[in-house]
Amino acid sequence: MIRLALTLAALALPTLAQAQAYSCAVPAKLPRPRPDLPTPAQPKRVLPIGGYTLAISWAAQYCHNNASDASAKFECGSGNRFGFTLHGLWPDGEGPEWPQYCRATGIVPAPVIRGQLCATPSAQLIQHEWAKHGTCMSSRPADYFAKSSRLYAALRYPDMNALSRRDGLTAGDVATAIAGANRGINADMMRITANKSGWLEEVWLCLDKQFAYARCPAHQGGLAADAPIKIWRGASRR
Repeated sequence: MIRLALTLAALALPTLAQAQAYSCAVPAKLPRPRPDLPTPAQPKRVLPIGGYTLAISWAAQYCHNNASDASAKFECGSGNRFGFTLHGLWPDGEGPEWPQYCRATGIVPAPVIRGQLCATPSAQLIQHEWAKHGTCMSSRPADYFAKSSRLYAALRYPDMNALSRRDGLTAGDVATAIAGANRGINADMMRITANKSGWLEEVWLCLDKQFAYARCPAHQGGLAADAPIKIWRGASRR
C-alpha cells in the first residue's frame, strides 16, 4: 500500500489543521466506480454559472452514520483518519437552480482517482462529483479536481475538539470559528448543515465567478446562525 501520513504535529500552526487526512493509506488496487448518469429526478441541466460552492464534510459524523457501508470502508476503516473531507466544488446558477450533468462522460481515470482519494475518500463520490458538477466547469477531470483540491488544501480549521465541547454551541459559532481560522473568509460566506438530530454534517463555502470567497445568496439556505448544533468527535461523545 502507498502510505500517506499527515499528523497535526507536522503542521506549521499547532491549533489549525491544514490537510484533513491525518492518516490516509491509498490501496495499490483502486476500486472502479460505476458510471454516474442523470435521472428524471436529477436531470441534465445546462445553465449559466453565477458562482460556486466548496462543500466539505465532517468525517466523524459521516463515519458514525455510514461505517457499516462497504462504500465507506476506505474513509472509515483500515486505519484511515480524517477531519474535514472534500465533498466537492459545485457550480451554482444565477438563481436557485444550478447546472448539473452538463455532458456525457466516461469513468474518471485511475491516476486522477488515486491522487484525489485522500481528499475525497470515495472513488464513487469522485465519479459523481465529476459527472454531476465537473462536466459543467471543465473539459478534463484532472483540471476540475486540481481546482477543487487547491481550494480545499488552502483551508484552515479551528480546534474542532474544543469547539465541540462548547456549551450552547450554535451554527453561527461554527461559522465564526472557521472564519477566524481563514483570512478573507467571513461567517456569512458559508452555510452550516446538520442532520435531523442536530449533528454537524457539512460546511458549504460560497465563491464568486472568480473563485473568491463571497457572501452566500439568501436562497442557498443552511442553518440559521442561532440554530443549536453538536459536533460528533468519534466513537465516543465524551
